Amino acid sequence: MKLRSAALWAGAWRRSPGAWRAIVARKARPLPSLEWLTPRLKLSRSLTLASFLALTGLLTAWNLGFADLHGARPWVVIGIQLLPLALLAPGLLLGSARAHAWTCFVVNFYFIQGVTAAIDPARQLFGWLETLLSLILFCTALLYTRWRFQFDRKLAGE
Repeated sequence: MKLRSAALWAGAWRRSPGAWRAIVARKARPLPSLEWLTPRLKLSRSLTLASFLALTGLLTAWNLGFADLHGARPWVVIGIQLLPLALLAPGLLLGSARAHAWTCFVVNFYFIQGVTAAIDPARQLFGWLETLLSLILFCTALLYTRWRFQFDRKLAGE
């Protein structure tokens, strides 16, 4: 019996790629309406910008006022920590979906830094705040990216 089913699958692999894709592919779902997408785009973008600014402010305030830098210059540490966010800032302010997608990748570093800081009792509050802000930034930027591409596809007439 196994040999027979294996022969059937081997025959399926010999079919044209289009036939195989038709067997496996999911059905295309319709895009949401523009009226549904518009308020969600505005909300996710505003939450993304708010969490982005809050994360930037938290890192700056922590390094200027509370962090034990062991003699390092605070502006150097702040510059190194904020450089990835500064590179993404113009795209986020302009509302670029690609910049929001890249933000999802970059913010993972801040999430990891926050989790490791939350383990240390001296930096626990900072760690939890950084983790929470980076999680909010990740989720809202991800939603904005998805809804923006759907919005653009809907405007293009798809």
